[in-house]
Amino acid sequence: MEIKGSIALVTGANRGIGRAFARALIDRGAAKVYAAVRDPETVSDQDLTTVRLDVTQPAEVAAAAAAAQDVTIVINNAAVGGFDTKLLTGSFDSAREAMDVNYFGTWAVSRAFAPVLARNGGGALVNMLSAASWAARPEYPGYAASKAAQWSLTGALRQALRDQGTLVVGVHASFVETDLSSFTDAPKISAADVAEQTLEALENDRVEVLADERTRQVKQALSQPPEG
Repeated sequence: MEIKGSIALVTGANRGIGRAFARALIDRGAAKVYAAVRDPETVSDQDLTTVRLDVTQPAEVAAAAAAAQDVTIVINNAAVGGFDTKLLTGSFDSAREAMDVNYFGTWAVSRAFAPVLARNGGGALVNMLSAASWAARPEYPGYAASKAAQWSLTGALRQALRDQGTLVVGVHASFVETDLSSFTDAPKISAADVAEQTLEALENDRVEVLADERTRQVKQALSQPPEG
């Protein structure tokens, strides 16, 4: 996949990993990068083209796909933590929001842009996942479940879009230096590092990014007995 001259759309591009994705694409020569965000006023980078998009709103998803018919790369980055839902007590509302944004939002955007990518030669679809896709997390079960579902969706999309020539990439990272992981003092990698590794994978047609050592350890542990 060639980054130079590409036209990309990044959801949640106003901060964190999304902003790093958008900036890295520009720096590598993308011809245009759409910053797809709920409030376009929050995008300060003048190199980006803003598009209003709340991934949970079907009308806004459809409008974004209609407005960005030239896209060759779609990066599903928009996400929420859902951390207010505890495992054994309290409301499920926060976990439902995480599933709505992280899973159904990714699904909606992917579904809307799949024919756009097909018309433009196949291109690439990138889903920002997590080490939590593979790890049971009693501290934040709603987020982990939404990322596990998003990982499953990524595999399904990879199979379904193969015939139209779309490269589907899953990006897994543990804690990244963003607002989303500000609750922990655990070691973190930078959002710029995640973005650079992802674009490197795109340029080499790799379908998976394991962005840090902790993520690689978690994936390797999947072959171990569940008691571990």
